[in-house]
Amino acid sequence: MIILTKLKKPLLLLLIIIAIGTMGFKIISNDSFIDALYMTVITISTVGFGELHPFNDTEKLFTIFLILTSIGVFGYVISVVSEFIANNRFSEELKLKKVEKQIQKLKGHTIVCGYGRNGRQAVAKLKKYKKACVVIENNEDLLQELQLIKTPYIIGDATNDEILKKAGVEKANSLITVLSSDADNLYIVLSARQFQKDLIIISRASDESSSKKLKIAGADRVIIPNKLGGEHMASLVVTPDLVEFIDNLSIEGHSTTNLEEILVEDLPKEYINCSITQLDLRKKTGCTVIGFKKADGCFVINPDANMQLQPKSKLIVLGQPDQILKLRQIF
Repeated sequence: MIILTKLKKPLLLLLIIIAIGTMGFKIISNDSFIDALYMTVITISTVGFGELHPFNDTEKLFTIFLILTSIGVFGYVISVVSEFIANNRFSEELKLKKVEKQIQKLKGHTIVCGYGRNGRQAVAKLKKYKKACVVIENNEDLLQELQLIKTPYIIGDATNDEILKKAGVEKANSLITVLSSDADNLYIVLSARQFQKDLIIISRASDESSSKKLKIAGADRVIIPNKLGGEHMASLVVTPDLVEFIDNLSIEGHSTTNLEEILVEDLPKEYINCSITQLDLRKKTGCTVIGFKKADGCFVINPDANMQLQPKSKLIVLGQPDQILKLRQIF
């Protein structure tokens, strides 16, 4: 806790004074350890109890030194606590503890490292699909924004293994790292892959060279924002109508969706290991199967109607918004 970190130094000084007082009374007054400790505690706490025996001049001078020193330490402790409360750190500490407990309960969530432009877009997308996520950010100026959108967060450096642990990397389903430094992203990918072999890791990169290194380090997908932007603009020149058509396809919302992803395990049991023809989506909903992802991760564009719906595979379906809604209602 932050308050304990702040109090570490004054508490250490207090323990040193108790040790000095105990040893001093033991040597000067020839007291037992318990009597020496007792005299030290009642002296620095100024409770006003009497001495165990009359003091000589040396003992009186030592007692005066102990009282003055302890007053200084107590004053220091009070100033630290007052400063902590005055700066509203106490309430922030309570908020952090509440968020940490919330994160500890999460399982199968997504960790987003960095809350810059790309991080904001990633979090917004995850929230639209009601996917639990945790943000790791070391810029405390952004925390108020995360609090407003009610997103759990960890303050710290995402390249630190302990910070990744706090974010629940061992229980997470996926991790997105969008830091501006490729070196930091690489380090995060390496660390996250060590924690969990099945973790889905998606990283940002600034160029092709970094992209290759990130994939070798363990990233499942690497995105180069600058390349995507340039390719998209060039496509608007080469194939403008095709790009406009694709841009008009929506995968978001409840009433504007054109594309849907269906996990085979989510279908009724009678359809598992059946063919796409037997599923008969076109007749039941008006939707068309345009893609199929096999259990081994391979994609099939415009799959054959006789392809089997095996567990751990997915269907990519295209349809008008009302057809997609009907698909959701039936399946």
